[in-house]
Amino acid sequence: MQQYLRIKADHADLLVFFRMGDFYEVFYDDARKANALLDITLTVRGSSGGEPVVMAGVPVAALENYLAKLLKLGESVAIAEQVGEVGASKGPVERKVVRIVTPGTVTDAELLADKQDAPLLALHAAAGRFGLAWVTLAQGEIGLLECSHTELPGWLARLNPAEILLARDHSAPGQPEALSVVRAPTTARPPWQFDSALGQRKLCEQLGVASLQGLNAQDLPVAQAAGGALLAYLEHTQGRALAHVKRLAVLRASELIDLPPATQRNLELTQTLRGEEAPTLLSLLDSCRTGMGSRALRHWLLTPARERSLAQARQAAIATLLELGFEPLREALRRVSDVERSTSRIALRQVRPRELAGLRETLLLLPELAAAVPPGAALLNQLRQDLAAPPQVAELLRAALAEQPAVWLRDGGVIASGFDAELDELRAINANCDAFLLDLELRERERTGIPNLRVQFNKVHGFYIEVTHGQKDKVPDNYQRRQTLKNAERFITPELKAFEDKALSASERALAREKFLFERLLDDLGGFVQALATVARALASLDVLAALAERAATLNWCAPEFVGYPCIDIQAGRHPVVEARLAETRGIAFQPNDCRLDAKRRLLVITGPNMGGKSTFMRQVALIALLASMGSYVPAQACRLGPLDAIHTRIGAADDLANAQSTFMLEMTEAAAILHAATEQSLVLMDEIGRGTSTFDGLALAGAIATHLHDKNRSLTLFATHYFELTELPAQKSEAHNLHVSAVEAGDDIAFLHELQPGPASRSYGVQVARLAGMPAPVLRQARASLEALEAQKAGTQAQVDLFAAPPAVPQAEEPPALKALRGLDLDSCSPREALEQLYRIKSLLGRE
Repeated sequence: MQQYLRIKADHADLLVFFRMGDFYEVFYDDARKANALLDITLTVRGSSGGEPVVMAGVPVAALENYLAKLLKLGESVAIAEQVGEVGASKGPVERKVVRIVTPGTVTDAELLADKQDAPLLALHAAAGRFGLAWVTLAQGEIGLLECSHTELPGWLARLNPAEILLARDHSAPGQPEALSVVRAPTTARPPWQFDSALGQRKLCEQLGVASLQGLNAQDLPVAQAAGGALLAYLEHTQGRALAHVKRLAVLRASELIDLPPATQRNLELTQTLRGEEAPTLLSLLDSCRTGMGSRALRHWLLTPARERSLAQARQAAIATLLELGFEPLREALRRVSDVERSTSRIALRQVRPRELAGLRETLLLLPELAAAVPPGAALLNQLRQDLAAPPQVAELLRAALAEQPAVWLRDGGVIASGFDAELDELRAINANCDAFLLDLELRERERTGIPNLRVQFNKVHGFYIEVTHGQKDKVPDNYQRRQTLKNAERFITPELKAFEDKALSASERALAREKFLFERLLDDLGGFVQALATVARALASLDVLAALAERAATLNWCAPEFVGYPCIDIQAGRHPVVEARLAETRGIAFQPNDCRLDAKRRLLVITGPNMGGKSTFMRQVALIALLASMGSYVPAQACRLGPLDAIHTRIGAADDLANAQSTFMLEMTEAAAILHAATEQSLVLMDEIGRGTSTFDGLALAGAIATHLHDKNRSLTLFATHYFELTELPAQKSEAHNLHVSAVEAGDDIAFLHELQPGPASRSYGVQVARLAGMPAPVLRQARASLEALEAQKAGTQAQVDLFAAPPAVPQAEEPPALKALRGLDLDSCSPREALEQLYRIKSLLGRE
């Protein structure tokens, strides 16, 4: 217990799993916490300081299952292993913490989602800026960026960290609200670790450079401070240098298309509005053959660049794959292991034998993979070259590893026969064991005349000769009793004892030799970590490109065209997810629609019935623009896309009661953020703005917002509304146009055609939609009568108020008399006495005011 308490004192904030034989034990408060979180049984064993020792335990063999549950709950665990040799010295076996497992530093394949990364992120605030530094241990790349407090929620949603490091007792304005967009646990770290100079030095040491200037990161002091804390935490949890983390990625808001959290949520990029993983755009795109490819696809989708060269290179690669064939490549990728995660675990010396076997098979497959990459596109040519791993890696793994190694090194059978002469000799002793025992059994039966005598072995009692009680009178004098059973006696002889010592010693020595050889194998592989990381990135990129080519072919998508002027021109565009769902669940085709936005057509006012397809149309335009920007083909007959710096959305009705925001408050907050951020190169989706308040309030606000977007922001805007008064906007604004979704009414029935047509809609058909929803007939009759009366009343009222007039000028207050008198003074012509008289007069005027 003294040993445990010393370890616990050094890891007070963590659950400490303390190895005791075949179990990991937890004590005291840790045991109570584990009981609540894992539903494991509490026991009491002995006492310490007069108090019973409360404890609980989990089997060593089941550790991963319990760790997975704890990590999912945001807990971190320090694992204390037995590092001393049993019986080598007096007192308890030496134990020490060999690793710390946290949600952001986990590398075990069993504890990670195959298709998602688990980034560790450090967040620091200084000088009115936020600095972010993050790393995904599987990728071996550090990321840095700086942003404002308004940009922070978008970046957190985009990075989706598994764990966030914060300076203890330090919170900047806007930080708590931003952290609410992700559900990652936070870990407090000493404030002194968030130091810019320290961070710069640690980053240079980690990356092996003298300066960050050449990496485009010299001007990011706040991010460097976060980077220093990030690296300090990794050293603390991993207990070793991170040899594979040698790359730096610097992200800047000015280089990527802005995708605020509301946009990611409303477009259902990676999660549905209900928080499910499907059906989403990512789930539709992800036909990747490997986990590496799925993770890279998510990154491509959420980090589209404003500059088009990379997207064009990807689209050229997809075109080549479509022309020359992508199936051979995708078929070869089926047999690829997760090289990315295996490489990181090699660097951290946590890799398992089976992972190395998978890596070996993948490396041997690389020539076939390279041959399946079609020539032509520059990106494909580069990726093919990156597949050229050093041949000695595959040869080393083929020579050293058994064909089917054991899952755990502790089980033996990992190193191949013929790789090490000493190991082969020790194994030979074990291999001859069965033959020796059979021979001894036959000889002893003949010598003793005991026909049912048996020579056997078990792990508890070792080797023994078993004789039934009825035959024990025939036992020779040199038999020494080892164990008495109900129906038999077990004996040992000097010959069997000598063989036992030799055989058991050989087994232990063979396992020790295997452990030594495995560690030496990891030493040799450590020199190839960077080369393996390059192979992993190439495999992931090829997997994504082949998946996007397959999607383009299967779903009938086209290559978009990029132009240098403001433009979103889509012919027969479709919503990719809705189209797939309609085909899958109802077997019907999606109704395509055109969309044209440009310098003379910047705002489209879209009216029409509920259920008519306004929101679907708006979302499909945004998704097509995003797909083109990431380098994919798009669901349309043709598409031209101009410069794009952001996609902003205000869609749907929801509240945020946890942050004291009503539905309308949240609506106005999001709309205000869009009006402040949108530019001439932004795509803006506004759906039913102003519906959360009274009719006149909402109509007035909707008109003012539409006017501001048209006159001030000049964004490419889709503005869906049920306020028919807003259809007058195109009559006053030259760059605004009306569209409506068509519907056909027959009596009380209505049919939605889902087709966009020029001009405003005539009605919203709300009563008809209510009937489709199952509203009781009396309610519908009363609603229809009230609607007719309201329409008749409106027809007799005065002309509509001008919703789109310029805002009135701010009235100028009348100038105070004292200030007016002061302005009228001619100081250059005043004598000193006149100036003094004027000063008295002004003072008297001030007294009156």
